[in-house]
Amino acid sequence: MQKILVIQTAFIGDVVLSTALLESLYEQYPLAAIDIMVRQGNETLFTKHPFINEVIVWNKKKRKYIHWLQLLFKIRKSKYDAVVNVQRFAATGLWTALSKATFTIGFDKNPFSFLFTHSIKHLEIQKGMHEINRNHQLIQVLGDIALHKPKLYPTKEAIEKVKKYQVEPYICIAPASVWFTKQYPISGWVGFIKSIAFQGPIYILGGAGDKILGDKMMEAFVLIGNNQIINVAGELSFLDSAALQQKAVLNYVNDSAPMHFASAVNAPVVAVYCSTIPAFGYGPLSDQSFVVQTEQNLACRPCGIHGKKNCPLQHFQCAHSIQIQQLTAPLLQVLQH
Repeated sequence: MQKILVIQTAFIGDVVLSTALLESLYEQYPLAAIDIMVRQGNETLFTKHPFINEVIVWNKKKRKYIHWLQLLFKIRKSKYDAVVNVQRFAATGLWTALSKATFTIGFDKNPFSFLFTHSIKHLEIQKGMHEINRNHQLIQVLGDIALHKPKLYPTKEAIEKVKKYQVEPYICIAPASVWFTKQYPISGWVGFIKSIAFQGPIYILGGAGDKILGDKMMEAFVLIGNNQIINVAGELSFLDSAALQQKAVLNYVNDSAPMHFASAVNAPVVAVYCSTIPAFGYGPLSDQSFVVQTEQNLACRPCGIHGKKNCPLQHFQCAHSIQIQQLTAPLLQVLQH
């Protein structure tokens, strides 16, 4: 096996989870050129990656289908031995089928899977299997390959950039999510911060679009003069954020991309679940992981595999019924040890 392409053009959290495949393939084929294809915006996850040969970027927002065709020609010209498609959508399935690779591998839910050399049954999401185990089935056709956890490699520049934030012990909170019903409310985060006796900085993480949310959290502490709440949303790259999370006392996250960042650098994490549940297979994988979710038996939870733009029943009880002490308990446990 000399050339391998992994295709994962979904959202950033899915891409992070797919790095488990890269780790497994690299261990099995250390001399192979391993490429990965991602949607534009996610390529910085692989800046100066130690063993990725090339990151292929699909621009889905500008001349999407013309660029799709250009990438097809690029894939065919590359003469891959194996194309491993983690995605279940037609565009990536057609790339895979037409790649001319010796092994074309993907899930049976892809509409073009009947053209693959190996169509792998996609196991049900609600059976409790983690996503990295589901994905790992794809490469089992290439041999008895060991399962690995996802892994990111913060660059030397990223590690250096966040050193100024690491002078004393700190906590990170990533309060945002693309989906409203995956996002623990600001009032809950504020209540949690006010209830703890932690003396170090608390960094609010997120992308540029999350800065406003972070600012709203900080407003709650202006009157009490708390200068230890610092909003760095929008100031750090993906790898910068992962480097900061790596040495935190704890990272508080929703069921969203920052949870997978923490897993990929084995950072201690508290994952807060609102409308979704860990049994879907997207739970934290760090050695030191805690899951926080409502203790009420709600008939409406989970309301879907993915998050929603609003609570279908308009009460969002899956989030509001989470108690502050559920959030503080992991921190107390970590500080005691």
